[in-house]
Order: sequence, then structure tokens, then C-alpha cells
Amino acid sequence: MDRAIMVSGGCHCGAVRFEADVAPQVRLLACNCSMCAKTGFLHLIVPHGDFRLLQGQGMLSSYRFGTGAAEHLFCKTCGIRSFYQPRSHPEAWSVDFRCLDDSHGLSAEVEAFDGRNWEAARASLIDDE
Repeated sequence: MDRAIMVSGGCHCGAVRFEADVAPQVRLLACNCSMCAKTGFLHLIVPHGDFRLLQGQGMLSSYRFGTGAAEHLFCKTCGIRSFYQPRSHPEAWSVDFRCLDDSHGLSAEVEAFDGRNWEAARASLIDDE
């Protein structure tokens, strides 16, 4: 990774806040699964060790569906899912790029991810890593 920069973000009401160390140029995944297509989530994959929840642990509500492997975390106050544990990357958090503070300074490239055909799409992620 290029020299990491620290970014911060959180939910709409500010109850949930986090920071993460990421490369200045990042790849985002735009997923078309039933959840992401409805919310516009842009996935920034951050290894667990590079992510820090600063506040709001007690404000998070969990939701699982399908296989139950992904844990979607929502702010109990405003309902925003600023990050969650994805099925595709069990060793990392998926942070919503749109929930980063405006001053993040990242350069981002968006790549489509076919979450409606999850198994085939996951195989393509493994090939890219």
C-alpha cells in the first residue's frame, strides 16, 4: 500500500464515528445486490486492523439476511449503515465511501460488483487479489 492516510467518517446524526488508515488511491465496489442497490453503498474495504470505531458501539443495530454471513450495522438513531462486516471480505470492514468526512482527500476508482450473482462475483474478487 502507498503511504496510508487517515480518514474519518460516521453516520448522519454523528452518534457513530470511526477512522481508518487507507491508501490515498482506493478501489470502491458498487454492488447491485438487493441491499446495496437500494442504499447506494460504495464499498471501501478496510482490514480490521486499519479501522477504529471511535464512538457509537452501543448505538449499532445488527441485521442479517440470506446466509447470515454479512452483519449489517445501522445507527439506532438515524438508520445509516456507515460500515459493516461483509460476506465477501471476512477479514475486513466495508466502509461506505459516502459516509467519509468531506475532507478525506482520497482518489477513488469505482468498480461494479455483481452482488446479485454473489458466488461468481466473489470468485472474481479472489482472482483480483
